[in-house]
Order: sequence, then structure tokens, then C-alpha cells
Amino acid sequence: MLEALEAHPHAAAVLGAALAAGPSHAYLFQGPAGSGKRAAAREFAAALLSAGAPDPANAAARVRHGVHPDLTWVTPSGAHEMVKDDVKDAVVSAAAHTPFEASRRVFVLERVDTMNDETANRLLKTLEEPPSYVVLILISDRADQVMATIVSRCQPVRFDALPPAALAAALVSEGVETGLARACAALALGDGVRARFLANEEGSALRAAAEAFARDALSGDAAVSKPWHGVLGIAGVQAANAREALESARDRELELVPKKEQRRKTTEYEERIKRSERRARRHALDHALQLAGLWLRDLSCVASGSPDLVHNADRVERLTREAQGRDPAALREGIGLVEDTRARLALNVNEELALEALAFRLERLAPVPA
Repeated sequence: MLEALEAHPHAAAVLGAALAAGPSHAYLFQGPAGSGKRAAAREFAAALLSAGAPDPANAAARVRHGVHPDLTWVTPSGAHEMVKDDVKDAVVSAAAHTPFEASRRVFVLERVDTMNDETANRLLKTLEEPPSYVVLILISDRADQVMATIVSRCQPVRFDALPPAALAAALVSEGVETGLARACAALALGDGVRARFLANEEGSALRAAAEAFARDALSGDAAVSKPWHGVLGIAGVQAANAREALESARDRELELVPKKEQRRKTTEYEERIKRSERRARRHALDHALQLAGLWLRDLSCVASGSPDLVHNADRVERLTREAQGRDPAALREGIGLVEDTRARLALNVNEELALEALAFRLERLAPVPA
């Protein structure tokens, strides 16, 4: 387990103490996506369930392969949401039964920030008064979105963002070109999942649209090019992909449910599909704005004489050209405008109007250099 926690001293301290003195009933593994939370949860479960076993190595191996009878691993059944049926039988009911062979039962729940209120409330009773043999490991990339009553009943285990060098090395090992890997790792801000996304075709398209948005606004060409359309188009594609994934899941499930249940199931899925589309679209827009803000940051670094600090390491020549004559202070103010728009979008304002307004604010703030 120590190898999985090498880059996470807080997690190593908490979980090491748990193995030495006995575990708490519930933990919340929190930190950026791709930081190693799931691998650590698997190793922690292996350590817990192999303790006292006749053949500890065999028990740990079965946990790692997901076939130990006292390990339950729960992921949201929907593309973007954990519903009450995900925990009703697999966790709440199962926790009442004693272990099959180990001295404990371990339940791992991924993406608990996607639990709706009904799901969280159903789980709450188990978290409040679990049997002595139960250990729950909740995993979240966004702990600030987990219901407060859930968080308060778990011991927090922090996983830190991985350094860009580690993310870049992982991408290179997966076949990504070195320069692109370094840029994606830096732009991901410690998020391993986001780094891999930026390195693929879909992520590359989002990055290009975000850069075009920032460049066109700064060049004074926004009225003609309308760069927000590119960003909105990419967000629309990601929303459509989310819809398609859930529609496929719905169609597969409808083949298995009785005919009298199909209408109810179809209605349930339609609501989930709508929520999934909205979340995917909003996530894409927020990511695009973050990338646009990072482009402004890099321009400011170059204009200030610090090109070695840029995140877009594979775009240094372009950044150097576009930074000529720019005011670093104005560019930094532009970053604030981008962050303000990200906050506005979270309040369900009109997306197109918000992006259009941002483009023209950036245009006025940072006019084309003479």
C-alpha cells in the first residue's frame, strides 16, 4: 500500500495509523481526479481484508482482482449520477450481513459527489450506525459537492495533486508526444483524468476552441469571428455524447425489465438524460474557460519575461508572438474576468450571452498592440 501512497503524505499517515491501531468506520478519499485515490482504496481494502487471513497474499490478490466476497465496489449506475438503487441493496442491506470469510466487510463507493439527496439520505443511516465489522471508503474528486452530513461522518483522507512531471511521464509512457504531454500535464493542474483528456482528440478540440476564444478576443476580431460559437459547439458535442451514453444504457436495461415497468423506467431515464446533458455541457464550458484563462496567464508570463513558467509549453513560439507589446497587468485583469464568467455560468445565466460579453470585455481590456 505504501507505494500507492508515495506521493500523498497525508493519506499515508492516516491510513498507516488505521492499519496499526484499527480502522474508523468510514473514510472520505478526496482529491483531484487521477491522483491515485482508487488505487489506494483498493490497496487499503486489500490490507484490511487480508489481515488475519490464513493466506494473506491470496486474500489481497483477490481484493485486487475484485473477487473477494467481503469487498463491495459501487460505481454510479448512470453516466453522471449515483441513484438510491446503487446503494440500497449493495451497501445498506448488505452491511447488515456479517463477513463471509474476513473479519470485516469493506464497501467502496466511487464518485459520491454525484449522489442525489435521496441516495445520500439512504446511505446516512449506515454511516451513522454501521455494524462494527463494516468499513466504508467513499471516493470523490469534488468533496465540496458531497452532502455535508455525509462528510461530517467520515474521516477525511487527502490526496494531493500529482506534479506535472509525474503526469507528463505517465502520458509519455502511454504514447503521447513529449512536448504535448508536458503541456497537457501542466494545463491539467494536477488532474490526471483531465491530462489524459487534453491529450486525446476531443480534448485537443476543446483546447483549440478555448485558445481561439482568447486569441480572437485579444486581437479585436471577436465581432467578426464570434469565437464563443466554437466553445459552445464543443460543449454541445460533449452534451450529445453524454446523452448517447445514457440512451444506450436505457435501451439495454429496457430489454431486461418487464413490459409494464418500461414506461416508468423510460421516464426516469429521460430525467437523468436531461441532467446528464446539462452537467456535461456546463463542465465543458467551465473547462474551456479555465483553458482560456491559462492562455492569458501564459501570455502574461511571456510579456513579463518569464517564458519558462508557461503551461502551454508546446505553444511558446505563438505565445511569444502574441505577447509582443501586451501589458501583463491587463492580461492578469483578464484572468479575473474569465474567473468571474466561470462563476456566473454556475448560476445558470445565459451561456452564449455570458461568453459573448466576456469576449468583448477582453477586447476592451487588452487592445491590439500598436
